[in-house]
Amino acid sequence: MNLCLAAALAKAIYEQIASPLERVREKALAPFRSLQLQPTIGVNPNDGSFSFSFGVAQRQADIDATLKRLFELPAELGGARSRRTALVMDEFQEIVEIDPSMPKLLRSAFQTQTEVSHVYLGSKQHIMKRIFNDANEPFWRSAKSVELGMIPAAPFADFIRERFRVTSKSVESGVADELLELTGGHPYATQELCYFLWEQTPEGEVATRVHLEEAIAAVLRSEHAHFSLLWESASAAQKQVLRALARESGHPFSGAYRDRHDLPAATNVQKALRALVQREVVAGDGGAYRVAEPFLAEWLRANIDGVYPGSL
Repeated sequence: MNLCLAAALAKAIYEQIASPLERVREKALAPFRSLQLQPTIGVNPNDGSFSFSFGVAQRQADIDATLKRLFELPAELGGARSRRTALVMDEFQEIVEIDPSMPKLLRSAFQTQTEVSHVYLGSKQHIMKRIFNDANEPFWRSAKSVELGMIPAAPFADFIRERFRVTSKSVESGVADELLELTGGHPYATQELCYFLWEQTPEGEVATRVHLEEAIAAVLRSEHAHFSLLWESASAAQKQVLRALARESGHPFSGAYRDRHDLPAATNVQKALRALVQREVVAGDGGAYRVAEPFLAEWLRANIDGVYPGSL
């Protein structure tokens, strides 16, 4: 995985920094010849683009030295031309899965790069918080945390209607709003449901509530394997809590809520919720909880009502 990261990083540095600064190909490739491990550089005959790869049988020390050098290159290349550089890393929490020692290596490379802006994007909040808020982590207090909220419904609905319009389809009044209410404005969930809604709507026609219902059913079929694995990995108490929250978001610790949904003692509910929140399947605020995984609540209700075969 470290070598895959090195290859992807080398390609990004070449395409986004080295090539724009150095118009001559050989000068743009020159920085990569100083790496501890020399990459194999391939050329796509169709478009002339470059690819980078590293041999698999390498010493860990050489891999680490190569990665650190790659992370130093953006500052050096930009600084040589008095250009400020931004390094944006998506799904940054995955560095921990790639190699637990990776944050320390990255921090040692980044901490002196005052001319480079570092942007860390991540979808797993609990891991991102640990990386940047734990005093024992190398990246502690090294960046300002900004939690991106949901896209506001009104402009999101306008965007959906516009994207249908440019593909010779349209959306019935209120359907885009209903779709966003179902997804809660979650970007990925909205994109997924919109795709299936677009697929269910014939060319030149209007997407109606009937098409939306068909799209929801298609999404649940598409996610069935994923949700089945998630369900099977949950403990008995977690399953009880999930079923309850799928029927009714609310306060699972209250006696009335637990009675309505036949939940176990509050201590067992608390333990189950802690695990589900850690997995980001459930989200809570002020003691109120809801199923956060997009479409999982709908899938659970569908299974509970017997839409899909199999017993929960």
